[in-house]
Amino acid sequence: MTAAPAEPSGNLKRRMKSASRLYAVQALYQMEVTDQGFEKVKREFLDFRFGAEIEEGVELLDGDIDLFVEILSEAINWQARIDQMTDRALVAKWPITRIDPTLRALFRAAGAELVATDAPPRVVISEYVEVARAFFPEGREPKFVNAVLDHMAREARPEAF
Repeated sequence: MTAAPAEPSGNLKRRMKSASRLYAVQALYQMEVTDQGFEKVKREFLDFRFGAEIEEGVELLDGDIDLFVEILSEAINWQARIDQMTDRALVAKWPITRIDPTLRALFRAAGAELVATDAPPRVVISEYVEVARAFFPEGREPKFVNAVLDHMAREARPEAF
């Protein structure tokens, strides 16, 4: 008789959720720049990216599959609303269509969580600022992401502030 797999610890669950957010941004970016559809990109990430060995002895963390799929599907379902919220949070001269596609994917993923999940807005903001740091470790983008997401969160969930 085999034992059921152990439930991940609280810390591991948090790290898996963080990894899913990073993967979701990458997947949304890939969908935009390659015109690949949801199912194809989702399958690629689940089959080849989650837990992949990126170099000998270095593996990527498995993500929370349910959260990953939820972020992707809600970002697609709510894209028009999320993009409008993002536009309102950006300076008038910089509509969402003019910003870096990585940031656009990040705002869509975060916006999906703000609009369609019960994740606390402050957690969403903090998590995606960390994602921005992963993509832009030397730049000002994390501060920019923080400001835009704060504006979006206050619009989407004013009761949380």
